[in-house]
Amino acid sequence: MHVIVTGGSSGIGLAVAKLYATRGDRVSLLARHFGRLAQARNELTAISSVDPSRIQIASVDVASASQTLEAVALCERAFGPCDILVASAGIVEPCAFDAMSAAVFDEQIATNLVGTANVVRAVYKGMKARRGGKIMMISSGAALIGIYGYTAYCASKSALAGFAEALCAEAGAFGVRISVCFPPDTLTPQYRREMSMRPAEAELLMGSVKPWSADAVATKIVRGLDRGKVRIHFGLSLTALAYFGPLIKPPLMWWFSRKMRKITEQEREGTLVDAVDEGFDHGK
Repeated sequence: MHVIVTGGSSGIGLAVAKLYATRGDRVSLLARHFGRLAQARNELTAISSVDPSRIQIASVDVASASQTLEAVALCERAFGPCDILVASAGIVEPCAFDAMSAAVFDEQIATNLVGTANVVRAVYKGMKARRGGKIMMISSGAALIGIYGYTAYCASKSALAGFAEALCAEAGAFGVRISVCFPPDTLTPQYRREMSMRPAEAELLMGSVKPWSADAVATKIVRGLDRGKVRIHFGLSLTALAYFGPLIKPPLMWWFSRKMRKITEQEREGTLVDAVDEGFDHGK
C-alpha cells in the first residue's frame, strides 16, 4: 500500500507516517523544507521494523498546484498509485484581524485550504479511475467555533469541512472514501510557535485544556481510516461542539463578548486613570 502524507516532516503528519511505515507500507513524505524531510526520513528508517527502501521524501509547497502535481507524480512513479492520502500540511499565525497583514491571511488560506485541494486533485483522478482509495483531510477543532485572533485559520479549516463533505458526495459512487478530522491543540513544533503568538483573548474562550500528543492524534486518525469513518472528533468538548454547536455556541459566544467588553472597559478606565495621574504629575 502506498501512503502519501503532506506536512510529513513533523507533528501529526510524521506521527501518521510512522504508523503506516511500521505496518510495512510504502510511505511518501511531502513538505516544504527538504532538511526537515531528511530528518523525518532518518527518524522513520531508524525504527527497526521499517524498511528504508519503502520511505521516500519530496520537497514541495502544496500551495502551488503545479509543484504538487509534479511531486505526487514523482512519488507514484516510484511507489505506485496512491492508496491513502493524508493531507496534513497546514500553518497557523494567530493575530487580530485588523493587525494581520493580507499576506499572512492569504498564506494560511493558500496552504490550509488551497494546498489541501491541490494534493487531493493530484491523487483523486487516479483513485476514481481505479475505483478505490482513501483521502483524509486534517481540519481542526478551530473549524467548529470562531476564535479570537484566528480569522484566517478558522476560515481555512472550516472551508475544509465543506470541501470534504461536497467531495464525499461526488466520490462515493466511485469507491473513493473522503474523510475529515478535527484535531484539538496538539503538541507539535507548530503548536509551540503558535502559543508564543496566541492572543490572551483567545485563552478566555479556549481555556487551558491540555494539548494532545501527536502520536495520540495520529492513532485516532489511522484507526478512523481503517474503520472508514467520514468524520473524526477528539475529546468531549469538541465532539459536543460538532454535534450540538447550534445550541452550545450562542451562549458561549455571548459570554465571551460580555467578558471582552468588561476587559475593554477596564483597559479604557486604566488608560484614563493613567492619563489623569500623569496630568497631576505635570502640574506639580
